Amino acid sequence: MNARLTGLGLNLLSFAVGIGGWYLLTATGAVVLPGPVDVLERAVTLLLNGQLVGDIFASLRRVLSGFVLGVALAIPVGFLMGWYRIARSPIEPWVQFFRMIPPLAVIPLAIVTLGIDESPKIFVIFLASFLSSVVATYQGVISVDRTLINAARVLGAKDATIFARVIVPASVPFILVGVRIGLGSAWATVVAAELIAAQSGLGYRMQQAQLYYDLPTIFVSLVTIGILGLFMDRLLQAADRRLTQWQERA
Repeated sequence: MNARLTGLGLNLLSFAVGIGGWYLLTATGAVVLPGPVDVLERAVTLLLNGQLVGDIFASLRRVLSGFVLGVALAIPVGFLMGWYRIARSPIEPWVQFFRMIPPLAVIPLAIVTLGIDESPKIFVIFLASFLSSVVATYQGVISVDRTLINAARVLGAKDATIFARVIVPASVPFILVGVRIGLGSAWATVVAAELIAAQSGLGYRMQQAQLYYDLPTIFVSLVTIGILGLFMDRLLQAADRRLTQWQERA
């Protein structure tokens, strides 16, 4: 508990130092950017007129839809690739092929084929989340200590039992790392997708603010994305600690 409180205190201190440095840089004119007070005032204005809340819900809906779909497909496909060599050979090259293509490059194609509604945005977020998570799951399965598998076989365990009792638990840390990376990819992708084709969302609001050189609004969107992403990542970290209590930690 003390270590956790110390970590929280250091987190808060780090944020305080960062905001203080930001304030000093803008107050002294060292950088031509809006200061924390200007950004806070604009955030209050956008909250009161409902724009910020609407943009948050629009972006969150897209991120969660694509992210959940991507992870839900990535985990079984990753296990399939890692556990069955006959499945790995045809699937793995395609995963690596598409992993080399930035999801943002797919946006124009997605818009042409899927239209200009929510489908292309959710699809590219799904793709980014899937590719991050499937590789981590696959790597987790093939990294399981063969000694554990051989010991289970000696004790008479069948393949299904080995998979459920050895492979899955040993792969969970890798899977959760992939899920966290996929979450970051989802947020990066949704902002880019909204910059290109959207009528709402935090990325759309930044694009509109850029047209009028409205820096405080751009900063409000950036800070909001950072806060939402950090909160969701902390939830995943909590799940990681609960699901991998058996794992030694530094």
